[in-house]
Amino acid sequence: MLNFDTLHNPYASCRLTAFAKNGMVASAQPLAAEAGLSVLRKGGNAIDAAIATAVCLTVVEPTSNGIGGDAFALVWTKGQLFGLNASGPAPQRLSLQALERAGYKEMPTYGWFPVTVPGAPAAWAELSARFGKLPLTEVMAPAIAYAEQGFPLSPTVGRNWGKAFDTFALDLKDELYKSLFSTFAPQGRAPKIGELWSSPDHARTLQAIAETNARSFYSGAIADKIDEFSKKYGGFLRKEDLEAYIPEWVTPINVNYRGYTVWEIPPNGHGLITLIALNILKGFDFEMKVSPESYHRQIEALKLAFMDGKKYIADSAKMQMDIKDLLADNYAMQRRKEIGERALMPEPGSPPKGGTVYLAAADGEGNMVSYIQSNYMDFGSGLVVPETGINLQNRGNNFSLVPDHVNCLEPGKRPYHTIIPGFLTKDGCPIGPFGVMGGFMQPQGHLQVLMNAIDFDLNPQATLDAPRWQWINRKTIELEHSFPKHIAEDLARRGHEIRWVQDSTSFGRGQIIWRTSDGILAGGTEPRADGHIAMW
Repeated sequence: MLNFDTLHNPYASCRLTAFAKNGMVASAQPLAAEAGLSVLRKGGNAIDAAIATAVCLTVVEPTSNGIGGDAFALVWTKGQLFGLNASGPAPQRLSLQALERAGYKEMPTYGWFPVTVPGAPAAWAELSARFGKLPLTEVMAPAIAYAEQGFPLSPTVGRNWGKAFDTFALDLKDELYKSLFSTFAPQGRAPKIGELWSSPDHARTLQAIAETNARSFYSGAIADKIDEFSKKYGGFLRKEDLEAYIPEWVTPINVNYRGYTVWEIPPNGHGLITLIALNILKGFDFEMKVSPESYHRQIEALKLAFMDGKKYIADSAKMQMDIKDLLADNYAMQRRKEIGERALMPEPGSPPKGGTVYLAAADGEGNMVSYIQSNYMDFGSGLVVPETGINLQNRGNNFSLVPDHVNCLEPGKRPYHTIIPGFLTKDGCPIGPFGVMGGFMQPQGHLQVLMNAIDFDLNPQATLDAPRWQWINRKTIELEHSFPKHIAEDLARRGHEIRWVQDSTSFGRGQIIWRTSDGILAGGTEPRADGHIAMW
C-alpha cells in the first residue's frame, strides 16, 4: 500500500467552475453532497436534496453540526423567496440567577448552561412538509445508512475531529461528558482520516425522526431521553421546552447592491451585518479588487457594521432598533463619512429611530435552497445524550449576561446567532444561493464573496478561491497566507494591525450555485475544506 500524508499538499491545484442543468448540490463534505444528488435522481426536488445533505452532514461532519443543533434556510420556489428560522430559545429554567448562583460572570462554553433548544430536526420536518416531494424516510435514508454502516473520514473532518478530541480530553473530565467520548471516540481516541466510523445510535435516532416527522424528537421517546439526561446532571432543558418549540417562517431582509438584491435571514441571525456593510460600500466605486483602497474600505465598512450588529441584534421579539433604520440610505451615508484614510477604532452608530455547515442545492425545476446548520463550536456543549448520538449545541454561549443588553439571557429567548444563509436575485429573478460558514467570519465571508462576484466579476469558483481577510477586534486584521503581501504592507501603514495566519480554517468555508439566464447551474465549492459539487 502507498504511504502518503493526506494533509500534505505541496502544489497548488486549480478547481474550475462546475456546470450542470438538471440539478446541483454543493457541500463541504463529498458524501453529503452525493446524498443530496441521489435524492434528486429519485425524483426529489432541491428542498429534498438540501434536507438529505443536511441530515447526512450530521453523520459525516459531526465536528461542525449535529442533530442537537440549529438551522436556517432560504428557499426559492414558486417564484418567491421564503425564510425559515429554526434556531431554538433558552430553556424556561435557565436564567441569569441560575448562572449567578453557580458563580459565572459570563456564559460558559461547555455543559448545560449554553444548551438551547435544538431546531435542526424541526427544520427538516418543516421544509419537507411544506415544499418537499418525497417522504422524509426516503430523503433521510442515505444519512441513516452511513451512520449504521460507517464511512471513511474525509481529511478536513478528520483533522478537526482530532483537534477537538485533544481539547476535550484535557477539559471535559466530568461524568456528564462520558457519552461524548463513547460516541465520538469509542477507541479512546479520535478516528483517523480515512478510517471507518459508524454510530448505530445516531442511525436509530435519525430513523425515528424520519418516521415521525420529528415528533419523536420533540414530544416522544427521544424527548424523554433528553429530559432524563438533563435532569440527571442538573441541566435546564426539559421535555416541555421541546414540546413548545416551533420553527418560524420569516420574511427575508435585503438591500439593493449595484442592481442586485442581496437577501439574508432577519435577526436573531447576523446577516444584517452584511447588509449594513454593503449599504455603506455601495457609495464607493471599486475599479479593481487588488488595491489597498478597496480592501481598506471593505474592512472599515465591515467594522462599523459589526459594531452596530453587536449592539442591536437579538431575538427579533426583543430588538429595540428597527431593521429599516439600520438599513436606511441616510444612515449608510452617515457611516460612510466615518471612513477615512486611517484604520478606525470602531464604535456603534446611532441610527435615527423610525465554530457550522453550509450547503446549496438547486434543481432543474427552478427551486434553489441556501441552508446552514451548526453545533456552534466543534461538538457543541460537549454533552451527548446517551444512546442517541445527539450532541447538544452550545449556542447559548452567545448570550450576554449584562442585564440591560438587548441580547441578555432570558428564559425562552433566542440568542444572537452567527449562522446565516444568503441568496442573490436580480430584477425579481433568482441568481442563487451562497454562504460562508465560520462563526463571526460569516458576515465577513458574505461581504467578500458578494463583492468578488458583483464588483469584480469573478466566477463562482474564483469567488471562493480568493484570499480572505478577517477582522478580529479593534484594529486587528488576520490575513490568509496567500493574501497579497504588498497590500498587507499598505494596510499596515494605514493603521491596521496585521496578523498572518497559516491555517485557513478560521476564514470560513463557502458554497455557491448561480443560475444563468438560460437556466444552466454554475457552482463553486470551498477549497479550504473537503468541498464537493454533486450534479447531473
